[in-house]
Amino acid sequence: MKIRDHRDLDVYKLAFNCAMKIFEVSKSFPIEEKYSLTDQIRRSSRSVASNIAEAFRKRRYPKAFTAKLSDSEAEAAETQVWLDFSFQCKYIGSDQLHKLNSDYDHIIGKLVNMGRNPNNWTL
Repeated sequence: MKIRDHRDLDVYKLAFNCAMKIFEVSKSFPIEEKYSLTDQIRRSSRSVASNIAEAFRKRRYPKAFTAKLSDSEAEAAETQVWLDFSFQCKYIGSDQLHKLNSDYDHIIGKLVNMGRNPNNWTL
């Protein structure tokens, strides 16, 4: 399959879907978490996908491309921290935690591999 834009990347699709899962799950978080945990986990999860899109558009410049992938990786790790808080506060169950953490580990692995081989992705 030819990759025409960021939406064609498997890692983008995974990141976008995870962000949507987190959005749905976080709807049930307590109202007092609205401007803290809920906002933070939504922002970081969405940032994973948005940084992948930015990286794709910066693929003419290998260093800029890898920098944006690194930003995306960091946002994925931040999202995992918010998931841990969500679990410890009993806002999500262990099954949700393990599934989302596994998904983010998979995303991080894909980002690391892309960053190790930027010449496969850059123009």
